[in-house]
Amino acid sequence: MEDKAKRLYETAIQKLKEANEELCRPAEDVVSFMVCQNSHIAIENYLRGFLAENGVEPGNGVPVDDLYEKCKTLNQDFEKVNLSGFECEAHQLDSRFCNGVSNVSRCFDIADSLDTFLREQKIII
Repeated sequence: MEDKAKRLYETAIQKLKEANEELCRPAEDVVSFMVCQNSHIAIENYLRGFLAENGVEPGNGVPVDDLYEKCKTLNQDFEKVNLSGFECEAHQLDSRFCNGVSNVSRCFDIADSLDTFLREQKIII
């Protein structure tokens, strides 16, 4: 499971980096769907990585909220990560939530806070 967790964390870190690079562009050039999609992938992979590291395999199609709840049962400190405002459905190409920099910034902020939390906990380096 350790290798799987490492791969999930690496993917999450890469997707967070890609989302950040997109957000650093001038507002009129930002492709908000790319920020949303990359942030969503990062969030899901951070949570799945933590679960894999702890021997939990939730399977495909499990919502982010359920992954997060399972993480909290394994480590109560996950309560420090605020997932409120995460309404993105990255798999829906027509999602209106992915329109506009202010909306996707919340998805990015959640992914970034998960990254920060996992680093503070020394789960990822």
